[in-house]
Amino acid sequence: MVVVLLGGGFVAYLGWKALRPAKLPDGFASSNGRIEAVEIDVAAKTAGRVTEILVDEGDFVVAGQLLARMETDGLTAQLNEAEAEFRRAKSMVETARSNVLQRESEKAAALSVVKQREAELELARKQLDRVEKLALENATSAEARDLRRATHYGAEATVQAARANVAAATAAISTAKSQIIQAEAYVEAAKARIERLKVDINDCTLKAPRDGRVQYRITQPGEVLSTGGKVLNMVDLGDVYMTFFLPTAEAGRVRLGAEVHLVLDAAPQYVVPARVSYVADVAQFTPKTVETADERQKLMFRVKARIDPDLLKKYIKSVKTGLPGVAFVQLDPQAEWPANLRMRLPE
Repeated sequence: MVVVLLGGGFVAYLGWKALRPAKLPDGFASSNGRIEAVEIDVAAKTAGRVTEILVDEGDFVVAGQLLARMETDGLTAQLNEAEAEFRRAKSMVETARSNVLQRESEKAAALSVVKQREAELELARKQLDRVEKLALENATSAEARDLRRATHYGAEATVQAARANVAAATAAISTAKSQIIQAEAYVEAAKARIERLKVDINDCTLKAPRDGRVQYRITQPGEVLSTGGKVLNMVDLGDVYMTFFLPTAEAGRVRLGAEVHLVLDAAPQYVVPARVSYVADVAQFTPKTVETADERQKLMFRVKARIDPDLLKKYIKSVKTGLPGVAFVQLDPQAEWPANLRMRLPE
């Protein structure tokens, strides 16, 4: 019995030793982690009713692909109204320009009248001068002199009136030009409103912002959403990484861009290459006190290892998030990877 027990214990020890993970050589560190990806919420920009969802959970989508449609009847009616306002504003501009031309014609006519009245005034002044000279020589009557004076004063009044008409025409031109500016502003406002409504209508067709996979259908056709209401949730399979934690001594040696090899529990026969893209500058969790050197070694820092986007594109159909695994980090760039941790990818 003693021999049997000893033999069984020895076999168990050999099995435990064979199954125990090989100790990492110097210059490497490892930690457990989980595959993650950037999540994107596809949401409605404006409030409205969901009319159609064109994808299901698990579907792969490409950037620009149509995912869902929102109701646009109200926005279409507003667009028709804005286009009518735009046409009316353009008509106002044309009317205002015609008004300017009319006022400029009136000013030209008023200037002609001024010249005519000034000529009549000049004639009346000359006639008055001659009568004044004749009156000094008693060669004309006082009545004739008074008549010429009255004619001269009347000519002066008509000149002033004609000049006033020119000033009024100038003011009318300025007013008409300001009406053009106002009408053009109405045109620009209507045009801007049309563009905004077109953007809103275009935003009612929800498209994939990036390549990825649909995770959840958050709403169903027929539901009414508020502004920013979520319709779908998707993951960006072009930005996949593993998050893991390393203690102080190892985290302090990790370089940004350092090589990382990932071994997933679901596919241990493969070794996926990645690179360190982030190392936390503060510990993520710590013991209650950190007064001694041993306690400081217990501080854990978060590290992210990002998989190359070109590699992800090649195996896009095989990429799955949430899978646990182990991340092996090369702390020393001169250290050589062990044979069992060298890159191995599916054919």
